[in-house]
Amino acid sequence: MMLVGLTGSIGMGKSTVAQMFRDEGAPVYDADAAVHALYDRGGAAVGPVGEVFPAAVVDGAIDRAKLSAFVLADADALRTLESIVHPLVGQAQLAFLEAARAAGATLAVLDIPLLFEKGGEKRVDKVIVVSAPHEVQRARVLARTGMSAEKFEAILAKQTPDAEKRARADVVIDTGGSLEETRAQVKTVLDALKG
Repeated sequence: MMLVGLTGSIGMGKSTVAQMFRDEGAPVYDADAAVHALYDRGGAAVGPVGEVFPAAVVDGAIDRAKLSAFVLADADALRTLESIVHPLVGQAQLAFLEAARAAGATLAVLDIPLLFEKGGEKRVDKVIVVSAPHEVQRARVLARTGMSAEKFEAILAKQTPDAEKRARADVVIDTGGSLEETRAQVKTVLDALKG
């Protein structure tokens, strides 16, 4: 089974592209959704994260905004959080891959925001980077609830620059145009990968 890493910086349209791959029948693992499940009430990360960041637990679930406030400017706190969460995310990814193989999939897409930052490109056969012009990215991100220019810049500073991601990609999908143009690129890429 071919493993395809799908990544892109904040606001580039990666989630939209991931859904387009799903729409075309490709199994897609969503790392962000896996983290959300781990942080929800009853999730495997609530207990261990709550031991380190007790104020981040609200009504039996991790409050992502509160947790973000603890780790955004504190590299040590972020490393601690990652040491708890990344192994749990890895287990979820393995379960997804086992299910995709059992279903006879010949290709699986791993939607991983920090693919390059965490060395994940070494564990996939192909890397697709979702990108858009900076002004499009900025407008998308600043339209999000609770987002500020300062928070956007802080997030960008922790991500591999878009130009570097594009240079390291096997394929770049440009989401600066219409949804139809993006969907056409997804179909072309899938056909090439399956070919």
